[in-house]
Amino acid sequence: MATRGSRSEKVKRIFQQFDTNRDGGLNRDEMAALVVAVNPRVKFSDEQINAILDEVFRTYGEFIDGEKGLTYDGLLRTYDDGAGDVDRDFDALGLELNSDENKGASIVSEASSSSIVDERVTESQKKQRTAAWAVSPHHGIVFDDTWKLVDDLEILLKRLKAKQAKDGKFRNDNFDAYSDAGWSRELGASAELSEKRIYWEELGPDYALFVKELGALRSRADGARSREEVFDGHMAIGRILYEHQLFKEALICFKRSCELQPMDVRPHFRAGNCLYVLGKYKEAKEEFQLALESAEAGGNQWAHLLPQIYVNLGIALEGEGMVLSACEYYREAAILCPTHYRALKLLGSALFGVGEYRAAVKALEEAIFMKPDYADAHCDLASALHGMGEDERAIEVFQKAIDLKPGHVDALYNLGGLYMDLGRFQRASEMYTRVLAVWPTHWRAQLNKAVSLLGAGETEEAKKALKEALKMTNRVELHDAIYHLKQLQKKKVKANGGANGEAAFVIVDPSKFKTVGEKTTLRQDLGNALQIRAFQRITRLNRCEVDLLKKEMNETDVPVSYSGSGGPQKSIRKPNLEEVLRKLLNFLKPETFQGAVKAINEKVLSVLDETGSGRVDLGMFYAVLAPICNGPPDKRKRIAFDALLWQPVNEGGSQIRKVDAVQYIKLLRAIYLPSHGVSEMLEVHGQTDTSMVSFSEFLVMFDDPDWGFGILSTLLKLETGDRNRHEDHVCSVCRYPIIGSRFKEIKSHFSLCNQCYSEGKVPPNYKQDEYKFKEYGKEAEAMKDKCLCFNLQSHKDR
Repeated sequence: MATRGSRSEKVKRIFQQFDTNRDGGLNRDEMAALVVAVNPRVKFSDEQINAILDEVFRTYGEFIDGEKGLTYDGLLRTYDDGAGDVDRDFDALGLELNSDENKGASIVSEASSSSIVDERVTESQKKQRTAAWAVSPHHGIVFDDTWKLVDDLEILLKRLKAKQAKDGKFRNDNFDAYSDAGWSRELGASAELSEKRIYWEELGPDYALFVKELGALRSRADGARSREEVFDGHMAIGRILYEHQLFKEALICFKRSCELQPMDVRPHFRAGNCLYVLGKYKEAKEEFQLALESAEAGGNQWAHLLPQIYVNLGIALEGEGMVLSACEYYREAAILCPTHYRALKLLGSALFGVGEYRAAVKALEEAIFMKPDYADAHCDLASALHGMGEDERAIEVFQKAIDLKPGHVDALYNLGGLYMDLGRFQRASEMYTRVLAVWPTHWRAQLNKAVSLLGAGETEEAKKALKEALKMTNRVELHDAIYHLKQLQKKKVKANGGANGEAAFVIVDPSKFKTVGEKTTLRQDLGNALQIRAFQRITRLNRCEVDLLKKEMNETDVPVSYSGSGGPQKSIRKPNLEEVLRKLLNFLKPETFQGAVKAINEKVLSVLDETGSGRVDLGMFYAVLAPICNGPPDKRKRIAFDALLWQPVNEGGSQIRKVDAVQYIKLLRAIYLPSHGVSEMLEVHGQTDTSMVSFSEFLVMFDDPDWGFGILSTLLKLETGDRNRHEDHVCSVCRYPIIGSRFKEIKSHFSLCNQCYSEGKVPPNYKQDEYKFKEYGKEAEAMKDKCLCFNLQSHKDR
């Protein structure tokens, strides 16, 4: 635990270092010198320095003493608000605490007596070893009797730690390899908190005795003379327990404090922190919302705490998978405290998480400008750059993150993925090897290492890596990869530069691909349907019952607003739309839901919100989702029509405007068939047709194979059959087992999988003027054809 007052003493030493005229304040010149000195690797322009100083002097106006400038209390507040890292700045300046300030008296060792009173330290020792928060004028201990509770709790903790360490049950884990959560654990800077995770053994008599004695301490706190002193006692006990990472016990104290002073921000905030660490994100969010309500109701009293509350509320929402909603709170925190680099980093990471790469890069670059050694921000910036296609720059930034934190798992893993995308398989395998050195049970890294080795042509090493991955998990994709390796060895195929060791192939012009039989899907149609099917799988919308859309329309009261063109709409903001999606996809885990929101934002919302207003027409959104949700095709079309009827201009009738139907069809094609739809969208604007369309007429428009969404029939075929396996048949190009439809070439008798057929790939040793394919959804169909051919041959022989 940090010595009492050490943090404030460091701030005092920094203040004294730059108060060159010794007038008790830091004027603009002195503050500028401080900013430059604590950021030695940053080259500030005069404009940047002035902008920073303007913000500091405006935000902390109450601490500005005329011409003297920012007072010591003001500088301390800037650090409390997370505007800087005290320890980092102190070290960067090469300062040292005075020996008498830094000298801590030794703590009395545990005596043979079990009495807590006998083990109390003297007053001077207590002051030397208590955490800095305890003497904070805003969040510290108020009553003298609370100090006695704190001392007795420290002794109980010391006993418990000694007993568990003796039994080998107490352990620390260094979290340096993992990304910082970035959240404000305290109502101030988080630099005091340990980077190590403490694991307590909660089963056994030692812990049970600790809990019993802790209960007695809580009872003593409840017996205090006034309500304020009871609150002070429980808050102090909770803070100590929290610092020792006894989160369940700390939560009890903070909950009690919430009961005592429900309008105080601090207990709600800290209860939220405990709940978040315990994985109870919904409850954590509710506590942070209560803290926010209290802070807003308290006026200026709690105004300085709002950035931290916004940040933690955003992180709790991310824990639930609500990334678009989280972005709103990170923005608020960054607006209120422009120097809050964690808020900017979290905003950038969240924007990256929903596919808004340019905005993400801007926020992350600002965070790095304020904190150049922020490894996590460098990692996420590199990922965003990769998303934008700036791969060489992304590699440099990933490497910077790794230089700052050599065991950074996320940076190593993502850089491996980037090298894989670029075909640099040897470098990719090196990155995955480094991930496994830090995290030996990371099965995805082990699998990707195998794939990268395969791409590098090291088949034997790839085989060994796959077997190692198989020891970690028994997922079906591992079995398929092993089978793929065996096929490659059997055929002795040379790699063609593909990431999965694809065989050499040639790509044939679509005009040379012919189909046999009415049931065989056209190559281009299959390619489009496969992309829609992939979107269904990422978003899991194929598991969302289409009836739920109708239910939401019936139960949701959305106020009418007016778009830029003046037409009435039931439009809502993206974060509110995310809440609607959470209801529709309530079966998804938070991390899976985040992936679904990202895909929907990139593919659907980017088209529906083409102006970037942040608002979406909810009726059109439901109509666009309906065709790819789960349910009979007729019902999907009916609910799409009902969603258009639900729009204000059509509501109450049985027909929709033809212009709305045309726009809907073109939006569908722009979203799901982008190669066709973009040019068609240009024709939508300016139409003045006032005729109406019935449901039957709408169906004709919808099913039109050329100008409608006739691709739905192909999508339905994939939905029902894309998990079918075809015994021992493998694709003649990629050598993977065929799953879904098998496309057999009639003349040369080779077979292709869905993907290779849709891409027009054929083996190079089968060069023909044209290729005729027949599609088999199941192997039983192929057997039936084979028997029919055999019978025909028998008749000819007779």
